[in-house]
Amino acid sequence: MPLLAECAITPDVFDMNSYSTPDECAARIENIRETILTGGLVRDLRDGSWSALFNIDQRQVRRHAAAEAPTPWADSSRRTWHRRGTELVKKLTIQKRLVPYRPANPGPPADDVGWCTEALATHATQPLTGGVIVTKPLKDRYATESVVTRIDRLSSAPWWKVMQKTSVRLARRRADYERHLDPILRCSNSLMFIDPHLDPMKPGYRDFGALMQRAGGRSPAPLIEIHRRVSAGEDMKELERQFRKALSTPLHTAGLQARVFMWTPSPRFHDRYLISNLVGVLLPDGFDTSTAAPDAITTWARLDRDARDHIQREFDPVCRRRTLASPPFLLS
Repeated sequence: MPLLAECAITPDVFDMNSYSTPDECAARIENIRETILTGGLVRDLRDGSWSALFNIDQRQVRRHAAAEAPTPWADSSRRTWHRRGTELVKKLTIQKRLVPYRPANPGPPADDVGWCTEALATHATQPLTGGVIVTKPLKDRYATESVVTRIDRLSSAPWWKVMQKTSVRLARRRADYERHLDPILRCSNSLMFIDPHLDPMKPGYRDFGALMQRAGGRSPAPLIEIHRRVSAGEDMKELERQFRKALSTPLHTAGLQARVFMWTPSPRFHDRYLISNLVGVLLPDGFDTSTAAPDAITTWARLDRDARDHIQREFDPVCRRRTLASPPFLLS
């Protein structure tokens, strides 16, 4: 499973009336909070109508009220959302972890069953890398759907166990890189590819352009940066020419642009990362898909938020922690 997993959550999970007591509701929501905010994304079903249920963004509520026929769930006063639930939705909104999905079924959901059916319909077209989190009564309606999991039994769900892991072992080949990075590339608003040896003209990096293309096809396009070290004797103009030759066409085809930063070797620049607004990943072998050893294996690790933010600042020219070898250039 990728280091960033997509889930769906049906509204009953945040409704106090779904539980024996409000305290049980609070405890269940608290149990999922950190995992979701660290390694998860939540599908904002029907182009944001899901989050509009909780009155988080009043502009969004008005927009979708006009777009869809009223339902019993469109008025949040009809349901008793727990404060912990609305706070979690707010956090997901602030951290850009809500992923809008176009309606998958003909009409808007009329109840929690409808929302679960909607989530499963999106899963049929774009498989969830996580699962659908529901309460017991809803799971009873979908007993045969393995992707649908009761919130009080998440600890026994294989996908939830994997989601809590912070590292993954994978083969150094394009298919594995794409599988594990897909949610990050597809959903992040900003991406920093940090690899001191990144050279798109070398065989090991021949797949890098195709990897970046997976971030394209959406509007607005994400902000993309490439960070590389300049070694002694390397010609800056020739490096720029090679980057343009190898990456301009793949980026343009995907509707993307990338700014390239070339850094001096001092202070020492060795580690490789992918840093996004959603997650930071340590990649010991960088973005090199091995060509000499087809059975080569590497280990990727998800960083905590503090480490991710520290690395982002390290490669921000404004912070002056490193020295640029030349002004950055734009690929498009």
